[in-house]
Amino acid sequence: MTLPDSRTPGLQVSPAVVLVGDASPIAVPSGQPVTLLDVIWNEMGPDGLTLRFRFLAPQIARAGGSVDVDTATTDMQALCESFALPRISDFGPVPQQVIISLSDMNVPFGETAPEATQFFEAFTIRDGACIWEMY
Repeated sequence: MTLPDSRTPGLQVSPAVVLVGDASPIAVPSGQPVTLLDVIWNEMGPDGLTLRFRFLAPQIARAGGSVDVDTATTDMQALCESFALPRISDFGPVPQQVIISLSDMNVPFGETAPEATQFFEAFTIRDGACIWEMY
């Protein structure tokens, strides 16, 4: 993972992107290949400051994917607890909400892509744990 650097020629990074992922695999309970796309910091959610961790997970694809929504939900809980939670303090104040998203393809933040399969889960951070919220 690398932090965006405005001095890099040709790098177009939204001010909301605070961390750009790399191709390093991240372990999840299902064993599917998951990598970090990016972390979005300053977009407000319905409950205030929200930190979004966006992951690429090709195996959730509708066509040819091997991971169903229940399995992906378990993976998102694990990503919140083992990946996002330890990194939250790196970004500033504790957010009101953490959103974990999985997508089978890289979809730019805020854009629609009907051909993409995407799953989202929202969590409140309480007592050092990720508490699932209905999103």
